[in-house]
Amino acid sequence: MSFPAFPDAPEWQALRLSLLVAALAVAIALPLAVAGSWIVSRSRAPGRGVVNALLHLPLVLPPIVVGYLLLVLLGVRGPIGHLLFSIFGLRIAFTVKAVVIATAVMILPVMARSTRLALDAIDRGLEDAARTLGASPADVFGSITLPLMAPGVLAAAAIGFTAALGEFGAVIIFAANIQGETRTLPLAIYTALQAPGGESAAARLAAISIVLALLGLALSEWLNARLRLRLGLP
Repeated sequence: MSFPAFPDAPEWQALRLSLLVAALAVAIALPLAVAGSWIVSRSRAPGRGVVNALLHLPLVLPPIVVGYLLLVLLGVRGPIGHLLFSIFGLRIAFTVKAVVIATAVMILPVMARSTRLALDAIDRGLEDAARTLGASPADVFGSITLPLMAPGVLAAAAIGFTAALGEFGAVIIFAANIQGETRTLPLAIYTALQAPGGESAAARLAAISIVLALLGLALSEWLNARLRLRLGLP
């Protein structure tokens, strides 16, 4: 098995698309993870259990089922997808938008768990003290909660980005495997393995995926260590 020095153009396309999709998916999922974690951990509003279940549902469903549900809802024949297409001419399924949405949905539970752990580690006495001094809930969150959990939020972004690079099942169902448009790194590995003599390309792409995953995990662990240090945790 040979390992060429540089990937060819389609492989670079898959790598660039994977990095772009991962960044956009994190940008979508991170605010949802922070807001959902705050509702579950701090809010006293009814329905917290429902929010918690929705945040973690993609974690327990097979990715293919998640992709199918997204296709049913957001495909051109689905209720939401048909509405978007008929009013705005916007087609989501089998486009790069579908790759981003499917990836964001799949990484949301991982990011929500990380932000929830960061939020639970904060001493609530600090927030209570700010409230007794007249701070509004928004002021408490912006000046106390968010700065203290910032390393945990960044760790969630790092682990979410890493997980996004490996998403396969939901993406291939909702976005298909279109070269140059929806073929991400995992789909490129899958495609290479289907082609005769594609083992070399698959191994090369797998090596890139492993390096990116290790870098993401190392960054996440470093940020978690910073969070523990900031909060005085062992």
